[in-house]
Amino acid sequence: MLKRDYIAGGVLEPSANDLDVHEIHRGFLRGAARAGATLVCDAEVLDLSRQGAAWRVRTKSGELRGDFIVNAAGAWGDTVAVLAGARPVGLAPKRRTAVLFDPAPSKNVNSWPIIIDADEQFYFKPDAGRVLGSPADETVSPPCDAQPEEIDVALAVDRIERAATFRAQRLVRKWAGLRNFVTDKSPVVGLDQQIPGFFWLVAQGGYGIQTSPALGRVAPPQRLGAWTRKKL
Repeated sequence: MLKRDYIAGGVLEPSANDLDVHEIHRGFLRGAARAGATLVCDAEVLDLSRQGAAWRVRTKSGELRGDFIVNAAGAWGDTVAVLAGARPVGLAPKRRTAVLFDPAPSKNVNSWPIIIDADEQFYFKPDAGRVLGSPADETVSPPCDAQPEEIDVALAVDRIERAATFRAQRLVRKWAGLRNFVTDKSPVVGLDQQIPGFFWLVAQGGYGIQTSPALGRVAPPQRLGAWTRKKL
C-alpha cells in the first residue's frame, strides 16, 4: 500500500478493530425505543427555563419538560449552556474532512489495515470495497452543519497519493464533521455546580462513538444527583 521510499518505519497493531458506526447508531436507537424514549427531530432549542424544580424546554417542535437537562449538544454545547444560564466551558468545534474513492489501479482493499501517518497528516482505510481517506484536518469552526472545503479534499488526495502505491481515481463522496474539544482535550461530564439539574456531556473530540457507551452509564437519571461537573 505504501511506497518503499516513503517509509522510515512503522508499527502494526493486529488487535485493532474498526467500528461500524451506522450499526452502532441503529443499536442505540433500538435500545432507546425499548426503554420508552421518544426521538424528536427538527427541534432546535429556543429557550430553557426553570419552573420550580423542573426544566421547561421550548423548541421548534413544541415544548418539553423534565427534571434534568443532559447537554449532549456537541458543537452547540456552549450555546445550550448559555440558554440555561450556565457558564460555557470553552468548546472549540474543529472540522474534519473525509473522502471516499476508488483506487487506481483497481485493488481488492477489503483486507487492508487502516494506515495512519506518524505525524497524523493523513489516514486511509478500506470501506465497503473502496478507500476512505482524510487529511486529518482540525480547522476551528463555529457550530454548523459542516461541509467539506475543496482545499481539504485536495489535501487528502495529495497526501495519500504521495505515500501510497495507488491513485484516487474517482471521488465517490466527500463530507465533513465537527469534532469538539476543550483546552485539555478531555471530555466534560457531570452536573453543573451552579445550575441545578443541568448535566454536561460534551467535548468527546473525535471519540464520541467509542466513549458513548461508557459515558452513558455514568449518567443514568437516578445517579445524576451524585455528580458535579468535571473533566474525565
